[in-house]
Amino acid sequence: MNSAVADGFDKDPYVRNHPHAEPFWRAAAAGRLILPRCRSCGRAHWYPRPFCPLCHAGDLDWIDATGQGSIYSFSVMRRAKPEYVVALVTLDEGPMVMANLVDCDPQSLAIGQPVKVRFVPTPEGRHVPAFTPAG
Repeated sequence: MNSAVADGFDKDPYVRNHPHAEPFWRAAAAGRLILPRCRSCGRAHWYPRPFCPLCHAGDLDWIDATGQGSIYSFSVMRRAKPEYVVALVTLDEGPMVMANLVDCDPQSLAIGQPVKVRFVPTPEGRHVPAFTPAG
């Protein structure tokens, strides 16, 4: 049996419409953060796409990321119930990721604070990276 059929990725419209990102979703389901990296320029980037946004080459592979980074910027959505935090996180590998900050007190967050990845399930069944303060 095809593993895409067995794990439901064949029915996920987002994965079907963005097949170049399927390795990311598979890794996320396993609790691993991977990043696309260009074989031509050697740089990792975010978000997954079929070409390098830095040099426009189409020769990409995937690398395991540490899942660690630091807060570049954040905003607390106080009018939402429950309130939540959206942040730009600079990964140790270089790319910047927009994600939620979870399991934290919004009042204790600071620019430059170290964070680590934590995967959060979505209602659709995918797992998305979120970040929580490290240490």
